[in-house]
Amino acid sequence: MLQIAFIRENQEKVIQALAKRNLDAKSTVEEVVELDERRRATQVELDNILAESNKLSKDIGEMMKAGEKAKAAILKEKTVSNKEKSKKLAETAEAIAAELTEKLYTLPNLPADIVPEGKSADDNQNVFEAGEVPVLHEGAQPHWELVKKYDIIDFELGNKITGAGFPVYKGKGARLQRALINYFLDKNTAAGYNEVQVPHFVNEASAYGTGQLPDKEGQMYHDATDNLYLIPTAEVPVTNLFRDVILNESEFPILTTAYTPCFRREAGSYGAHVRGLNRLHQFDKVEIVRIEHPEKSYEALDGMVEHVKEILNELKLPYRILRLCGGDMGFTSALTYDFEVFSTAQDRWLEISSVSNFETFQANRLKLRFKDKEGKNQLAHTLNGSSLALPRVLAGIIENYQTPEGIVIPEVLRPYCGFDIIN
Repeated sequence: MLQIAFIRENQEKVIQALAKRNLDAKSTVEEVVELDERRRATQVELDNILAESNKLSKDIGEMMKAGEKAKAAILKEKTVSNKEKSKKLAETAEAIAAELTEKLYTLPNLPADIVPEGKSADDNQNVFEAGEVPVLHEGAQPHWELVKKYDIIDFELGNKITGAGFPVYKGKGARLQRALINYFLDKNTAAGYNEVQVPHFVNEASAYGTGQLPDKEGQMYHDATDNLYLIPTAEVPVTNLFRDVILNESEFPILTTAYTPCFRREAGSYGAHVRGLNRLHQFDKVEIVRIEHPEKSYEALDGMVEHVKEILNELKLPYRILRLCGGDMGFTSALTYDFEVFSTAQDRWLEISSVSNFETFQANRLKLRFKDKEGKNQLAHTLNGSSLALPRVLAGIIENYQTPEGIVIPEVLRPYCGFDIIN
């Protein structure tokens, strides 16, 4: 959530920055500032009445001691009147503050200066590309055919048990999935990330804290009985570990990693681009989250990008990195880099990771602060990244490593799998 003080003092800058997201925010910004002025004016009036009431209470006490009961009775009537006024003002201030918060929730994060202008994924910038695209043998197949051929993932069985988008991993497919999870976690912990296991349900406050609510309410599975949400990513519970926390500067940086299943009620669509593992309602992902000092967060973002690059280099998959344009960025992000693996069998790029800096946007919602050198509370910066999302990584391995003899396992994964080929 954007800070109201910043909006109030930089209205035109906020409007221009959000225009990079193709959003006309002028009227909303003006409403936010007007509500804030009303809230502040109401609070001043309330504070004055409370101060007057405190003085009256002291005066009444002194008059009673002096035996001036008649004068004290007049002042008591005034305190009763002030009490009614202060109650109404407090209710008004609370209502204005709630309306202001709702308005602030509708404003996305401001894009960083480096974010390119654009309306869709077509306008994203390709900033890096690495790896060789393999030349596949004649008759090479996409992963949804290969997993059926080798009986390692069963989409129809998952559909019977639950529904579309919930596959069953079998035999060497399940072992390869587990190998990837362990490999990713080992890479992350070796890089200094502290591994945690977190709940797969979160409450409403947690979903608001990281910005899933109210922006992505329709994409989340919701348990109405207990008002809990299945997590769409480990980012939500992991970042909320630090909700309502005041850190010391000496605690930076805080690096955390977690493996979780993820659940998303994405709108259904059809075609090869969503077949098989390309789009699922339940999938596994290993996440990295960083809590950083504001002066260090973009250096940390670069380090996260390099970390994901190292993983993909070890897997020897062809990949590229995109800097997302304003029109394709997530609601909470100030700057996002997407990693995509090239699927030779599908002849297309598959997104497998997003690495983002949210600056103070999430921290403001979370009330995640730190004490600076002067002892003042400041908002921290939060960052997160997929390291990595498994379905499309798995699809890329299955398709790019296929041979007439079977699917060869990347060398770095063989110690985790216990086998070197699926045939």
